[in-house]
Amino acid sequence: MSKLEQLIDEFCPDGMEYVELWSITTWDKRFNSVEREKQPKVISYPYLLAADLFKLEQTVGDVFLLSTGERTGWTAKDLAADYLCDGEVVSIPWGKSRPVKEVLKYYKGKFVTADNRIATSNDTNKLLNKFLYYWMISQGQLIDTFYRGSGIKHPSMAAILHMEIPLPPLPVQEEIVRILDNFTELTTELTTELTARKKQYKYYCSKILSFRDIPDVKWLTLNKIANVFRGDYITKKGTLEGSVPVILGGQEPAYYIDKSNHNGKIVVIARSGASAGFVSYWDEPIFVTDGFGYEAKTDIVDEKYLYYSLKSIEPELNAMKRGAGVPHVSGEAIGKIQLPVPCIEEQKRIVAILDRFDTLCNDISSGLPAEIEARQKQYEYYRDKLLTFPKVQLEV
Repeated sequence: MSKLEQLIDEFCPDGMEYVELWSITTWDKRFNSVEREKQPKVISYPYLLAADLFKLEQTVGDVFLLSTGERTGWTAKDLAADYLCDGEVVSIPWGKSRPVKEVLKYYKGKFVTADNRIATSNDTNKLLNKFLYYWMISQGQLIDTFYRGSGIKHPSMAAILHMEIPLPPLPVQEEIVRILDNFTELTTELTTELTARKKQYKYYCSKILSFRDIPDVKWLTLNKIANVFRGDYITKKGTLEGSVPVILGGQEPAYYIDKSNHNGKIVVIARSGASAGFVSYWDEPIFVTDGFGYEAKTDIVDEKYLYYSLKSIEPELNAMKRGAGVPHVSGEAIGKIQLPVPCIEEQKRIVAILDRFDTLCNDISSGLPAEIEARQKQYEYYRDKLLTFPKVQLEV
């Protein structure tokens, strides 16, 4: 029997008390749709608009920027000035465009807030704020249904405050928080590792592919080392659904159809729009539409080496876009780009190194992203399981 099971058997063997959220929390303002007696007290926090909040951001600081979105940051006390707040709080955005579970936050300490609705336990001997946080995340899908409006949605606070929250004894709450904190810490460590590896990958990609001072390396134009394949115009409406990816701009296929116009082993550079210049590599039948495909002349250049070489200058390719309305890159201009071409053996050595980094950083089946996703699913499973209790049966 686990420690949590022992605690539940000891403190609440007959089920759990549930109370309405308003009765155990204090919020940052009184809500018109909630009866006054259900909000005898409020704790006001001055707030900034999101754009103004991040004007305070500093590289170093000990005041948390409690935003309404995923982005967060830090500032200093002197910059926070009259907007400096302090406390242990759980926040949901007043206006949101993303699922609540992605933007709901817990913080303890000094902070500056954007336009959040902020809750805190009104008795931490009965409800831990961290337990409140985890419970609200577990109820994220339900809370999402309380947001209304087109575009930026706003919540019905009456519906939120009348949600029923389980109120296990404090030792049970503490153990649940401890377990979920461990899951969160592991996911955070993996995410930090992924960020570090991506930086390392970019560094090595740039370093390995920098041949300016090496005399034996040839510099050849893209047109000299690859044959260009121009995409065909196509619309989703005029095609049949199938399993062949349509390559339009980014790494993810735009949609899938029943025919291909290239059998793979090709580097595709997106032609227009915000993703113009985006580089992707395909080793399967595909349909290239608004883009240029480059087939490596394999007696000169390895296909994957060509991809990594172009990927390393992706920002430069994007900067080449021109035109009013929907900007685009010129195939003629891209073809004149010069790339370093060492001997084939050296190319293959570079590809082997960068392939390992790429798998670690980007592979959703075996790399760090796969590990993070697995841990996140495990966390969500245990979180929902740990926060689901039978109600105590009251005698009539």
